[in-house]
Amino acid sequence: MQIRKLTYAALYLAIALVLPFITGQIPEIGAMLCPMHIPALLCGFMCGWPWGLAVGFIAPLLRGVLFGMPVLFPTGIAMAFELAVYGGMAGLLYSRLPRKTWITYAVLLAAMIAGRLAWGLVHVVIAGFTGSEFTAALFLAGAVTNALPGIALHILLIPALVIAMERAGLSLNKTRKAGPV
Repeated sequence: MQIRKLTYAALYLAIALVLPFITGQIPEIGAMLCPMHIPALLCGFMCGWPWGLAVGFIAPLLRGVLFGMPVLFPTGIAMAFELAVYGGMAGLLYSRLPRKTWITYAVLLAAMIAGRLAWGLVHVVIAGFTGSEFTAALFLAGAVTNALPGIALHILLIPALVIAMERAGLSLNKTRKAGPV
């Protein structure tokens, strides 16, 4: 089972590295679709919180080193924590709650909110160390306003993929409570 989780996690990491190339072809909204968030969330849902956390943390840093995007400081650092929280929260909550459609949406929303808060907190810490300013307006613009297309895409896409993969028997994230999908 651990080898399958490692293999799935490697696949999600590879998708996180490649997916931004596809959405980047649409410069106006490419970055706003938050393409690296999708594999981090899916890894958490399908493999469990430790794997989702690891893939989420590694993906932006590795992509920054390999391809120069995102810029490692401060964007890549903040994204690493944001995506780690995404994957970790999605996996943790999904493993503890019954497998029902509305639960999948609730877990996704909780993970997205926690990840955005982590992103903001890291920016506040970075601003404190660098002497720059990170205001509530900057947080709302970066975490909500600029990300609305990505938020909408995630709400439409992630639960459908999770439910389809569950039905196909591809989930390795074991649950304590059983429930119909």
